[in-house]
Amino acid sequence: MGRLFIYNIGILAGLNRSRRLKVSGAEMAQIDTIENAWILAEEGRVHSFGAMDDIPDVGTSCTIDANGGCVLPSFCDSHTHIVNAGSREGEFVDKIRGLSYAEIARRGGGILNSADRLHLMSEDELFETSMQRLWEVIRKGTGAIEIKSGYGLNTEDELKMLRVIRRMRDAAPIPVVATFLGAHAVGREYAGRQSDYVDMLIRETLPEVGRQGLADYIDVFCDEGFFTPEETSRLLEAGAKYGLRGKIHGQELADSGGVEVAVRHNALSVDHLESSTERDIALLRDSSTMPTALPGTSFFLNMSYAPVRRMIDAGLPVALASDYNPGSTPSGDMKFVVSLACIRQRLLPSEALQAATLNSAYAMGLSTECGSLALGCRANLFITSPIPSVDFIPYAYTTPILSRIILNGEDI
Repeated sequence: MGRLFIYNIGILAGLNRSRRLKVSGAEMAQIDTIENAWILAEEGRVHSFGAMDDIPDVGTSCTIDANGGCVLPSFCDSHTHIVNAGSREGEFVDKIRGLSYAEIARRGGGILNSADRLHLMSEDELFETSMQRLWEVIRKGTGAIEIKSGYGLNTEDELKMLRVIRRMRDAAPIPVVATFLGAHAVGREYAGRQSDYVDMLIRETLPEVGRQGLADYIDVFCDEGFFTPEETSRLLEAGAKYGLRGKIHGQELADSGGVEVAVRHNALSVDHLESSTERDIALLRDSSTMPTALPGTSFFLNMSYAPVRRMIDAGLPVALASDYNPGSTPSGDMKFVVSLACIRQRLLPSEALQAATLNSAYAMGLSTECGSLALGCRANLFITSPIPSVDFIPYAYTTPILSRIILNGEDI
């Protein structure tokens, strides 16, 4: 990695001169920009930036003419399930015919379907297909990602998934965060014995995850029909013994206590939130837990959207992520996620962009590294074709505006 100089930038957006780790409330609408700008990266990091009327002498740097395009920090996707055994379009048809997410799960579909299929895949095959999905989202502008396990549902297959995620981290040009989600559903061999399954995860699986250093975080699906707040607490306490902070699936299907347990255990994020209440908003106000909305899930499942407009108006930060998975959100397109947040959740474009960059980086523990164009951060960014304003990005919700992708200061 050497020096990269990008000039003739129409709008340089997503600057972070105060090096904030997240933005909350009214701050989310205040996206820092420079018009007619340049930016310099050195050794893969943001070195400096400014206006074209104060252009520096950059010597023999590699140069890119942005041709009036916009430059923004890469999207950060803090909630995905891209290590999986492939598509579930049959369930897509079931949904069209009127079956609910819970009904499909009770019929043996959903998460258990993916677990059955993943069990039959070799580790190498799982790695190759998952890397294809990773490159798909990189080309759509994602520059940092979290990947969960949770389609194993037994010790052997959960560890297989986490080993694949580690291999992806080693092979990828972007930061990859690994989250252990053994409590995504109850494995088939424990059907009707949910408490025994939780015991097994604590007694058998978590010690191996910790011993092999395979995860950064622990997640639990704390919701109606899945794991209770009490079981979630047990799992989070067990994970903490191995240095794994919580990242909770909560309040998706019902008001089931997911936010309360997340805040009580200082979880880094609580994700979904479609069934959040005013009490949840109050609980989150005095916490360090990032509320994370997954509008692609609401869109695909035709369900309610998380009340993030009310959250921001109450002074909270909000993150956005894709939830890319084969059952409820088969898309990792973060540009579309930003558009959905604007169209269906009434976020301003600047709020949605900050939620999908800096705040989503915070929800992975990466906001000192990614999510903004702060000096010293990774030079992970993208250049658009010439656009009139950053508001055009979610407005033109299917227009392919990305012109070039820069990762670690290198044009890919």
